[in-house]
Amino acid sequence: MSATTTGRTADTVTYRGSSLDLVDLRMAYGSFEVIRDVSFTVPAGTTTCVIGPSGSGKSTLLRGVNRLHEPTSGDVLIAGESALEVHPDRLRQRIGMVFQHFNLFPDHTALQNVALALHKVKGVPKADALDVARERLDEVGLGPRADHRPRDLSGGQQQRVAIARALAMQPEVMLFDEVTSALDPELVKGVLRLMASLANSGMTMVVVTHEMNFARKVADQVVFMDEGEVVEAGPPARLFDQPQSRRLRTFLSEVL
Repeated sequence: MSATTTGRTADTVTYRGSSLDLVDLRMAYGSFEVIRDVSFTVPAGTTTCVIGPSGSGKSTLLRGVNRLHEPTSGDVLIAGESALEVHPDRLRQRIGMVFQHFNLFPDHTALQNVALALHKVKGVPKADALDVARERLDEVGLGPRADHRPRDLSGGQQQRVAIARALAMQPEVMLFDEVTSALDPELVKGVLRLMASLANSGMTMVVVTHEMNFARKVADQVVFMDEGEVVEAGPPARLFDQPQSRRLRTFLSEVL
C-alpha cells in the first residue's frame, strides 16, 4: 500500500497514511546500546512528536525505523508488516524521511531534485515524474521556484523542496528529524506550517523536534525519550501539563 493523494495544494491534498508500530526496538553502536526496548504505536493518519534532551537517542531511533542504521532486535511494523524483512530500498519507498540538512543536489533545479528518485528508484517515466514533482512543489508552495537551483533558494525553501521530494514517493509514513534546527528563526514558521498542514491531511508522521509549541498543538501523541528509553508517552496536554516523571519535569523546566 502507498499513501494516495488527491488535489493540488497543501490545504486540499488528502493522504492515507499507514500505521507504524515500534516493538521492543533496540539499537547499538558497537557495544554501546543507544536504544533500549522502545515500543510505541503511531495510528494511521496521526502525528507523534518525539522530544527529549540532546543525546537521548531520538535521531538514532528514526534512522532505525528507516534502516539507515539497523536495529539489533525488535521490530518495526508498517500497516502490520515487518519493515525489517524487506529490502531497505523497498522500505524507503514506503517511508519518507526529511533531515535537518537538506541534502539537495546543487546542480539540479528544485523540480529535478524532486523528480529524480521517482524516476531513478521507482522507474516512473521522466515526463510523468516531472509532472508529479511539479504537483508536489505546488503543494509546498514552491511552484514558482521550480526552476531555481538550491543556491538560489532560502533555507526554508530548500527544506520545503526536501519535503516535496519525500512526498513525491507517495510514502505511507513520513519521518522528520529536527527539520527546522538549521533554519534561521524567521524561516521556521513556514516549514512548521507546512508540516501542520500535512498532519491535518492524513499523513502518518513521526517528528523529532525541539519545537515544543508545535508538539503541543499538532501532535496526537508526544513521546519523551531520555537515555535511549521512552520515559513517558501520551496526549500532549498530559505530558506538558501533568508530567509524571522527574526526568520529564526537569526537561520541560529547561526548555519551556
